[in-house]
Amino acid sequence: MTTASRFPPEPYGQGSGANLADILERVLDKGVVIAGDIRINLLDIELLTIKLRLIVASVDKAKEMGIDWWETDPALSSRARRDELARENAELRERLARLEELELESGRRTPKEAP
Repeated sequence: MTTASRFPPEPYGQGSGANLADILERVLDKGVVIAGDIRINLLDIELLTIKLRLIVASVDKAKEMGIDWWETDPALSSRARRDELARENAELRERLARLEELELESGRRTPKEAP
């Protein structure tokens, strides 16, 4: 009989076990996916469906998996916010140019030509 069997096991996180930083590093390096659905039915009529998807990974690992939605979300990315503002500005300039063009065309017409 060995002497190690006489003693109770060491509490989690002490001794040679993995510490929280090691576990977090492994999770971020490999990634973890948690998925679940919640459905509420009444008499076989679906009233509500909630789909939950949670991915825990490092940014590099997420990009490697093809996940990069935060780069195009204006609420999360200053570059995406600038791009959205530039796109909106271009659309407004185009609309303004069309309105000015319509105004010039209608100013050139005589009352007989107007529809």
